[in-house]
Amino acid sequence: MIAEVSIFPIGVGESLSGPVAEAFRIIRASRLPYEHHAMGTNLEGDWDEVMAVIRACRDRLLESSHRVSITIRIDDRRGAHNRMPRKVASADAKL
Repeated sequence: MIAEVSIFPIGVGESLSGPVAEAFRIIRASRLPYEHHAMGTNLEGDWDEVMAVIRACRDRLLESSHRVSITIRIDDRRGAHNRMPRKVASADAKL
């Protein structure tokens, strides 16, 4: 499964790079394949692994904020692994 996640605290000021960096640390420590981009992060793994990482990020951000916004978009394909780089390479090959 690939999940695109955007998570950030609300009510902690204009700059969110500090809290977002906390989420990045959790994602990096998970050892799941990931790709950060300007509007979120793609994570790849099985359902329980990915959701555990998202929950850990949520829990961390709620330590310093009373409200957290989370947007999750999921592409779940049975039996498929290592899809993030293959999806991009497939599209690039058709350019």
